Amino acid sequence: MPQKNVPAIVVGRLPLYLRTLQFLKNEGKRVTSSQELAERLGLTSAQIRKDLSYFGEFGKQGTGYAIEFLEEQLRGILNVNRQWNVFLVGVGDLGRALAHYRGFQANGFRLVALFDNAPKKIGGKVGDLTIHDTSAMPRVIAEKKLRIAILAVPAESAQAVAEQLVGLGVRAILNYAPVTLSVPPKVKVYYIDPVAALQGMTYYL
Repeated sequence: MPQKNVPAIVVGRLPLYLRTLQFLKNEGKRVTSSQELAERLGLTSAQIRKDLSYFGEFGKQGTGYAIEFLEEQLRGILNVNRQWNVFLVGVGDLGRALAHYRGFQANGFRLVALFDNAPKKIGGKVGDLTIHDTSAMPRVIAEKKLRIAILAVPAESAQAVAEQLVGLGVRAILNYAPVTLSVPPKVKVYYIDPVAALQGMTYYL
């Protein structure tokens, strides 16, 4: 169960800690410290200790953190110690790239369905997955008990599609459309907007 009163920014850093632990383990290390994690991530050791303290005590003063143990604990906290089935709506250039991305499977997520409303795409395949008409979403989502969606549709369509997904029981949306979605509080939306990120960087150039 999620802990109460944990700031969203703290939850957002946990996957970064998990990824860094995986890198350290692949380098053959068995123990790390908040200082080493901080140096890898550009944070402070105090911030890392504070973030982890929301969820318990995972290390010992003077000896640091056992990497394998902390990795296991973070997987449990983030609920990625199991596999989650996800589906994709919008199989344009971006959607196809996402459908081919191998990092999902390696980190606890399996793409199991693709949807689009363009007639010329329906019935086509991306890898082993067939592209379904969006009209099939109610049936497929119910049959596969899907709760996580990746949205890669045009901005002008995103809100309507999001509302449909919410009505079908979707509880989490990873949104690549360059628009802010209005959804009920029970639905979690994460945004990935490369253009906005680039614009934020050019301020400093």
